[in-house]
Amino acid sequence: MNLMVPISLFDELSETIIKSTGTLDLASGEIRAVEYEDHDLEADGLPADSEDYEFTSGLLSYKGKEIEFRVDVDPLSGKYSVTPSELLELKGRAAKLFTAPPGA
Repeated sequence: MNLMVPISLFDELSETIIKSTGTLDLASGEIRAVEYEDHDLEADGLPADSEDYEFTSGLLSYKGKEIEFRVDVDPLSGKYSVTPSELLELKGRAAKLFTAPPGA
């Protein structure tokens, strides 16, 4: 069973938002294959390492509906993830989203 879903990520800094995409593993909460838009990771570093970094959020979209959720970033490893409690809530919300009848 594939528990990987595509998501959008938003690293929020004081003056800017750095957008990226990735894949969320709904089994573990790990976010993999993060690809930044208009941000050079090697030259500019991890957004979470920036002095004006505030937080990161994720967005799961399905058939025009969206679920926003909190994302943790480990500055030492550069890995993005969702906490177990946030993941549990996200799974419940996603199940409702994926099984909702059209137009609901």
